[in-house]
Amino acid sequence: MYKTPCSRLSGFVGASVKQKLVQNIPRCNQTARSLLQLHRRDPSNWWTYQHLNFLKRQYVAQGSGELQQRAIPKQAPVLTIVDERDDSVERQVQRIPTIDPVATDAGPQPQDVTSKAQAEMNPTAAHTAVQKHPPISSETPHVQVESDEAKEARLDRQWKLLKVDVADLPDIYARLAKIKLTALVVTTAAAGYALAPVPFDPVMFFVSSLGTGLASCAANSINQYFEVPFDSNMNRTKNRPLVRGQISPLHAVSFALACGVPGVALLTLAVNPLTGFLGALNIFLYTCCYTPLKRLSITNTWVGAVVGAIPPVMGWTAATGCLQPGALLLGGFLYSWQFPHFNALSWNLREDYSRGGYRMMSVTHPGMCKRVALRHSVGLIGLSTLAPVLDLTTWTFPIITLPINLYISYLAFRFYRKGDRNSSRKLFFCSLWHLPMLLLLALTCKKPRRDQEDVTLPPATSSPLTLQS
Repeated sequence: MYKTPCSRLSGFVGASVKQKLVQNIPRCNQTARSLLQLHRRDPSNWWTYQHLNFLKRQYVAQGSGELQQRAIPKQAPVLTIVDERDDSVERQVQRIPTIDPVATDAGPQPQDVTSKAQAEMNPTAAHTAVQKHPPISSETPHVQVESDEAKEARLDRQWKLLKVDVADLPDIYARLAKIKLTALVVTTAAAGYALAPVPFDPVMFFVSSLGTGLASCAANSINQYFEVPFDSNMNRTKNRPLVRGQISPLHAVSFALACGVPGVALLTLAVNPLTGFLGALNIFLYTCCYTPLKRLSITNTWVGAVVGAIPPVMGWTAATGCLQPGALLLGGFLYSWQFPHFNALSWNLREDYSRGGYRMMSVTHPGMCKRVALRHSVGLIGLSTLAPVLDLTTWTFPIITLPINLYISYLAFRFYRKGDRNSSRKLFFCSLWHLPMLLLLALTCKKPRRDQEDVTLPPATSSPLTLQS
């Protein structure tokens, strides 16, 4: 963590409290007095605003037992020469390039004639002189020229000080909020609202979708704030805004608060308190439970599945104001769907997750990863059958969804048997269109409300026997 010059938490109140503490120390306790004087004398022990302002920290990588960060590219390499006369003194000098000899046609120089005469007189001395001073080669030294592509790749691997442009902030915020994942969360919440057995209110639908989206943006931003040191080790996440230093951690947390507080307040005040509670609970589960569990236990996948199952329940409660079996069934669809989706995705990212230190099923329990994906893919068939039983859809729904449920189960079975990159990739891409298709078919087969059935039925006519009686 870098240190910045900050003011001490002092003032009239702090000074008076500190003076009273000094006066109340017993005189016999000389050790405590000496420690207090040492604390007062050493500025590094003062409590400053830096100790409380943990949001202004720099993310660093751990190496050699200390937290260090190289924020500026390394300078050109220098040659270090150690003086043998004094081991404590080191001098750094730049390497001097070799100077090519200049060829002349003026004949032998006087030094060459003298050396030749000495060689004729004493061949042994001449041989020793040649060993001490070898002849200068006339060949041109080889100079390695770096191409533009290699230079660009080398500079891209180095840490650079990046400046934030105001025009780049929308794109940075979109990546910080994981806009694609947020769009999926809003879509599932909208499906839960549309499947609820109540009249459709466009204003309430828009408000609930907006509040759910803001809560998702806040949760994703806080997740990236906590995982920067680990995301920097993964190829999939090394270009995130906080990893590259495009914005500061304080800026990211401020953005999360600017999204989370209005989002939860909007769901609580404008929709209903139950939906607001579910939104706050989802932020807590994602940031305080799922995020730290990723480095501790494989149970993070099940906690993450619960987080993904809450948005459709929020849509249902936003429309009805209460929890019903239909809402839990929609949450069950999202809960089971996430296992074939995420397990297939994480299978091809095992090296990245292992490098980042995440304990995923695909890394620590590969057999369980394949079994769980198959189990929940088959479970989607049973959940589709429960939809008409709970009066959520008609009996047409389990029939028309059987082909897509059987297909994803077949791909999950192939993934279970083979466990290679090809089978996991096919299962992942199938899950991308399977969920929208499942929710769309559920909307198509939605069971009409009872009040609509009463309106469509003709009024009952009294029989003649009733009139006579």
